[in-house]
Amino acid sequence: MQKDKRQGLIIELLQTEGKVATHDLAKKLLVSEDTVRRDLNEMAQKGLLSKVHGGAIASIQKLYYYNDNVVKYQEEKNIIAKKAMGLLQDGMSIIISDGTTNLAFARTIPKHLKATVFTYCLPIAMELTAHPEIEIIFLGGKIEKKSMVSLGNEVVHKFSDIHADMCFLGTGSIGHLEGITEGSYDVSLIKRSIVTASDMVISLATANKLGKRQSYTICKASEIDYLITELAPSDSRLAEFSKMGAVLL
Repeated sequence: MQKDKRQGLIIELLQTEGKVATHDLAKKLLVSEDTVRRDLNEMAQKGLLSKVHGGAIASIQKLYYYNDNVVKYQEEKNIIAKKAMGLLQDGMSIIISDGTTNLAFARTIPKHLKATVFTYCLPIAMELTAHPEIEIIFLGGKIEKKSMVSLGNEVVHKFSDIHADMCFLGTGSIGHLEGITEGSYDVSLIKRSIVTASDMVISLATANKLGKRQSYTICKASEIDYLITELAPSDSRLAEFSKMGAVLL
């Protein structure tokens, strides 16, 4: 049985039973106990469960589980997340927008980092509850159930009262002429307010987003301080962004 299927079944068992035992899982999944332990360790690192002696118990964060196997470009997003770590310093205040690239970023943040994080994305807020030195400020409003983010004017107004050192923008589409664009009007309003509230703008974008345009503008390419992709900074697809002033990572 493949790992993603095993881990999916473990999540299902935790949702119904609340706890699982290593030896029972080995029998049900037809694998060794060592394989089960490796699965549980990996899932615990992602906040999907809590390890206990002899097995695991359900974690509240399982409610916000993203199945990495069905998230597109997961490997690329993990590369981007690791690159972004070099920008973090103790004492910072940062804004993290929604999206699976930003969730990968949140999962990669060191547990020892001391920072204040503002977000309107519930999965990211829950992911960061495992970081003892991070103060999490969730800007709530009406929750969009499918994406688990809060939307609306209430969230936009809250960001207008914030002054952050930097923001990490999950990026729908980005071009050197178009800048960062999004397909959702509600999300675009929030992301515009995030850019205004931040001293520095960091765009986290997989290469498939480059050169594309959606309906609503977030910011111009010249307003991006750092553009982080999975590509090498010398890649020709990024040259125009460098000319516009963005630092490439």
